[in-house]
Amino acid sequence: MAQVDYNKPLMPKATAVWLIDNTALSFEQIAEFCGLDALEVQAIADEEIGRGIVGRNPIENKELTKEEIERCQNDENARLIMMKSDLPKVKVRSKGPKYTPISKRGDKPNAIAYILKNHPEINDAKICKLIGTTKPTIQSIRDKTHADIANIKARHPAELGLCTYVELQEASEKGLEALGKDNPQAQTESIEENNNNNSDPLSSGFDFSNFMGSAAKSKDSSE
Repeated sequence: MAQVDYNKPLMPKATAVWLIDNTALSFEQIAEFCGLDALEVQAIADEEIGRGIVGRNPIENKELTKEEIERCQNDENARLIMMKSDLPKVKVRSKGPKYTPISKRGDKPNAIAYILKNHPEINDAKICKLIGTTKPTIQSIRDKTHADIANIKARHPAELGLCTYVELQEASEKGLEALGKDNPQAQTESIEENNNNNSDPLSSGFDFSNFMGSAAKSKDSSE
């Protein structure tokens, strides 16, 4: 999860563009304040990167004062200090359950029933992540105590738009791996490959040249 750094400007590159265009600060001073590399700041100044970025005024946005900029312009060894903001810190929302549109929420029990029936290797935690549901709901469908159990019909979650076929396949493969079992599809492909190899007499490793030579000699001697 990304962390908000309150000691750096909110928009580093846009702030760097403004400082390059409107101050006599060195690239090193701008780079350290914006959390960028000095070479990156120079590339922005040369328009090698960041072309089209609109400068963001750190004075208007209460990140620097005019006096602070002037102080550092007069001393290239000085470093810009971010203003202390009176605004409350941004609360970063922790990652919650998968969002599901209201129109599809009624399909979740059907998708859960399908996974429980066809993919017992997928654990409850993974089902929660795939479908955007809860463990109590999964358990109520498993033990048939769900309030709407009479109307629940197992349906593929990808067909219901609750996940993709690839996501379900990956969850199944990880579940089988956790259980120490091989992927049935991979086993089938391996068996088919072996059968194809065995069906080709030239791939069996038997050398027919000697046999054909002996047969030719026998025919000549008989004549």
